[in-house]
Amino acid sequence: MRSNSQNSPRPSNIKLHQKSRLLEIAFDDDTECMLSCEFLRVYSPSAEVRGHGVGQEVLQTGKEDVNITAIEPIGQYAIRLVFSDGHDTGLYSWDYLYDLARNYEALWLEYIGKLDAAGVKRNPSQA
Repeated sequence: MRSNSQNSPRPSNIKLHQKSRLLEIAFDDDTECMLSCEFLRVYSPSAEVRGHGVGQEVLQTGKEDVNITAIEPIGQYAIRLVFSDGHDTGLYSWDYLYDLARNYEALWLEYIGKLDAAGVKRNPSQA
């Protein structure tokens, strides 16, 4: 992941679409993305999800219907996302959000692969 830098892209707009469970982010370098609440939840930067070291990650399952209920600014560098399942301990720095946006497809495929390897079936709901 990228390191924090004054020259790193910063969000110029963040908009939650609760009905479709998508977080729309526009960065000041013209990068735009729509990240699903499920994706943001399973890639939470919290210790609960990432563990405290390599190999301690916890596979998140059953998050297909999770939504974001609140977005809280954290200084000038991050946001805290509050999810409908009660998870609220991840701080999403601008650099981390930018990396998620730039690597969305690869990260999503990695997540689906981990679910398959664990024998877990996703049940996408219809919005």
